[in-house]
Amino acid sequence: MAESLAGARRIVVKVGSSLVTDEGRGIDAQAIGNWSRQLAVLARDGREVVMVSSGAIAEGMKRLGWTTRPKELHELQAAAAVGQMGLVQMYETQLRSHGMASAQVLLTHADLADRERYLNARSTLLTLLQLQVIPVINENDTVVNDEIKFGDNDTLGALVANLVDADALVILTDQRGLYAADPRKDPAARFVDRAVAGDPELERMAGGAGSQIGRGGMITKILAAKRAAGSGASTVIAWGREPDVLLRLAAGESIGTLLVASTPKLAARKQWMADHLQLRGAVVVDDGAVRKLREEGKSLLPIGVLTVSGDFARGDVIAVRSQSGAEVARGLANYSSAEARLIARKPSSQIEGLLGYANEPELIHRDNLVLG
Repeated sequence: MAESLAGARRIVVKVGSSLVTDEGRGIDAQAIGNWSRQLAVLARDGREVVMVSSGAIAEGMKRLGWTTRPKELHELQAAAAVGQMGLVQMYETQLRSHGMASAQVLLTHADLADRERYLNARSTLLTLLQLQVIPVINENDTVVNDEIKFGDNDTLGALVANLVDADALVILTDQRGLYAADPRKDPAARFVDRAVAGDPELERMAGGAGSQIGRGGMITKILAAKRAAGSGASTVIAWGREPDVLLRLAAGESIGTLLVASTPKLAARKQWMADHLQLRGAVVVDDGAVRKLREEGKSLLPIGVLTVSGDFARGDVIAVRSQSGAEVARGLANYSSAEARLIARKPSSQIEGLLGYANEPELIHRDNLVLG
């Protein structure tokens, strides 16, 4: 536990509806205040933290006077729209009281499936973290229907962990962690304090039990841990009411269930880039650019690009080759092939003048680039 969490510099924290809304009775200001205080301490300690929070629909139900979760889609969307107002206001107020700036980011799974929208979301979140702003993320339930019916913020938390290359995902829930059997039916059920994320036996243990307020059960958390492990992030499932749970986890204390990613973070990202994405094009760069990539760990700037081949869009994976033809790296392009041809051999300061806009100063940012 200490090795996985104490060294984590970028952490995604997900909290469930039952914790945020005090089992559906309305937004729990004290709980959100406690988490906000802990997030602020971690941020001042040099950690980068992202909060993924459920609770909009539950809070909307409370504000609308509904005692049971509606089944009609338009009513669910209305509850989400009403509840999101109070939810984000509470986070903003509590984080500001602890000296931290915050930002609301609403995402759908579709945002992370589309290459360009994925890259836009990633760039925004990484910029917020660089500015020491804490993003508060929720699913955009007001405009998407299949996520309300079948989705859950455990999965969203894992997708965000993948998106920002998090070191760890912490899922705070109303349960202590994972048991080998349902402890409500078997009081002698063994508690699982550590396991390997993705182990098929975990899914059998998890069953389908969950609270009545949220949509996810323990099984969604196990599957989220498996997804997060795909990019090298380990996951902790812990009770959200545990005093100073985030600070104690970050200090290396063993709390809850730790599901360890079997593949190291950098190796996982390299494998993802190398094996799971089809190359859409390539650029040939000069020797100076090769040196900056390999020896200095820099981003690829347009000025170092000699030629552009292929037909690729923003967000596609392209190869970076030396003048001899050897593959130096590959990464996600910030500009399309047509745009890259226009800005090649030009300083970044001229991008806006040449294109009429500027997405980023780099053709490939170093965070989206893996050396060959």
